[in-house]
Amino acid sequence: MTYRPLETFRQLFDGRQYLHRRSTLGDKVAQELYEDLYALGRSPKFVERVKGGQRVLNVANRRVGIRARRGDGTFGETVPGVAVIVDPGYAVARGPIATIEIGAETKILAKAMIKQIDRVGGDLVRQVEEFRRASRLVLCVGIVGINQAPQYTSYEGEREYRTDGSATYRHPVQEARDAEARLLASVRPQFDEFLVLNFCATNELPFAFRWANADSTRQEYGAVLTRLSVEYERRF
Repeated sequence: MTYRPLETFRQLFDGRQYLHRRSTLGDKVAQELYEDLYALGRSPKFVERVKGGQRVLNVANRRVGIRARRGDGTFGETVPGVAVIVDPGYAVARGPIATIEIGAETKILAKAMIKQIDRVGGDLVRQVEEFRRASRLVLCVGIVGINQAPQYTSYEGEREYRTDGSATYRHPVQEARDAEARLLASVRPQFDEFLVLNFCATNELPFAFRWANADSTRQEYGAVLTRLSVEYERRF
């Protein structure tokens, strides 16, 4: 089974320049989660409701009539009487939702992780609070990519910033373990499922990408899918 969020995450870096300030990149990863839940087929309720168009991926990541902070991937009950969209190659339709049953949030830490860690952790926790304000039963999923590359280059317009290992421009590998430990300690307990994707990408030609441990990453993600399916069947 090809895991779609993992493949989508890889494509953000592999063979191309990764641009940090594109806020929709995390959306692309999170939204593929629902395709894998459907393909796995471990929750008959999930599969039946998706097939019947009763549950969809939210097009705007907001519940109709409810003001809320944007989430990367929200899934819930379709608004009655509103047409939904089924994209080619996808089983889970898109449309406005009235309720939230699963909420997913993705963050990617490619460099300068410790400088960002409080903000990233705070964003993740606040998103869980928004999901649970919508429903006490909502399944909350966190996905965080942490770079372990020996060096890294970021781009802002025509300018390039390359890590050099100094206190100001530390290499990703110098910060990855600390960043992961902090998130696991302070953020992971807030989520039903929390997946760390350890990867290596320098963001320099030829823009290569690899998982820090491909087998472990696949196994951990597969376990998350299984537990989510079981819990969806139980809660909803």
